Amino acid sequence: MSTSESGPAPSRTAREESIVESTRRMIAAAVLYSHQVSEQLKLGPSDAQFMTLLEVHGPLTPGRLAELTGLRTGTVTGVLDRLEGAGFVRRDRDPHDRRKVIVSLDQEQIAARVHPHYTGQAEHMVTLLGRYDDRELAVIADFMTAVAGEPRP
Repeated sequence: MSTSESGPAPSRTAREESIVESTRRMIAAAVLYSHQVSEQLKLGPSDAQFMTLLEVHGPLTPGRLAELTGLRTGTVTGVLDRLEGAGFVRRDRDPHDRRKVIVSLDQEQIAARVHPHYTGQAEHMVTLLGRYDDRELAVIADFMTAVAGEPRP
């Protein structure tokens, strides 16, 4: 085992446990902050997550939103009703299949009313990432992609 000036290096198991615990704390903080933002925007606790899914994936059908969230279609409809009522999303007919509805974000409303709540967090993240070189950033990106359940690029 190698040592540093501050004592022995932590074992692999200790590092893994530390990463798992830090990830749990980060998730809890993100969920709680998302709930605070939702309350300020007068939305339900899941609503901000729907907006995130639409930002990440682009316009989606309500059925696809149900698949991505694991929620029932009736619950999805309630969330979409709130988001549409607040001006954050719109529902349009699919131009290729008029029986389908496509949900998309109102980007102007998102930029004006949602993004300001997250600007400080984004700036903090960029500052933290500045600590790492390109090789380390590649490892962090790979890890975060895997944690999010996405395939490797």
